[in-house]
Amino acid sequence: MARATNTPVRLARKRRLMKAAKGFWGARHRQYKIMRESVHRAWVYAYIGRRLKKRDFRRLWILRVNAASRARGMMYSRFIHGLKKAGVELNRKVLSEIAIHDPKAFDHLVEVAKSA
Repeated sequence: MARATNTPVRLARKRRLMKAAKGFWGARHRQYKIMRESVHRAWVYAYIGRRLKKRDFRRLWILRVNAASRARGMMYSRFIHGLKKAGVELNRKVLSEIAIHDPKAFDHLVEVAKSA
């Protein structure tokens, strides 16, 4: 009597890892043990990257809004504080897009922040 090896599930798991390791360099896509370690490490980096992406974009938006508000003679912190006091509920992403694509509207927002 031969032992049960659960072959279909094992092969499916290997195929899933092989698909994930496609394009990896050298043994990282050929040898199962190294492939498994590489794929798991890649998944960890991908998980971390998804969180870092949110931080990076927020920093970019703040940088853009800061540059646009300073060009109009107002510091970023005072600009944001003025908008909050005036009851303008635009997030930094939208403010960044307005600063780039609609400078007149951004000028108006700066005036609102100054008067608040």
